Amino acid sequence: MSADQDLEIIAEQEKLLRFAAFNTDTAWQLGNLLRSMLLERKAGGTIEIEIAGQILFACTTPGASPGQANWVRRKRNTVRTFAKSSYAVGLTLDRDGDTLAVRQGLELKDYAIHGGGFPLHVTGMGVIGSIVVSGLPQRDDHELAVTAIAQLLGVAPPQLS
Repeated sequence: MSADQDLEIIAEQEKLLRFAAFNTDTAWQLGNLLRSMLLERKAGGTIEIEIAGQILFACTTPGASPGQANWVRRKRNTVRTFAKSSYAVGLTLDRDGDTLAVRQGLELKDYAIHGGGFPLHVTGMGVIGSIVVSGLPQRDDHELAVTAIAQLLGVAPPQLS
């Protein structure tokens, strides 16, 4: 698939994956669902769910590396700044031959334009936080977050192939 096709799918995912409400119980359900998905894959990963700067869920699975915490922080910063998935931001910059430093004056030490960060959107409120997965290839990190949110919401967004 081309970057433009992926970006269309991601835009549709972001449009469909919206919560009516989101609280600590929702974060717990979503986080545990993601943890189970990583364990089923026997994948070492790190998960974080935050709202307005407050971490509501964080965990690692066996095999996770300590460096994933920094990837989570950087992906979270990207979602906060752009209110979009970190994968969409990276695909857009790559497609346009641009960088965060040139376009936004942002440094890669604080931002990651790799898949795995996804905005938590509440209808009527907008983006309230983020969910971040790190440990798999970036496309898989993105799809894991999308799949878990979709399963919790009971919707079927388009998937990246």
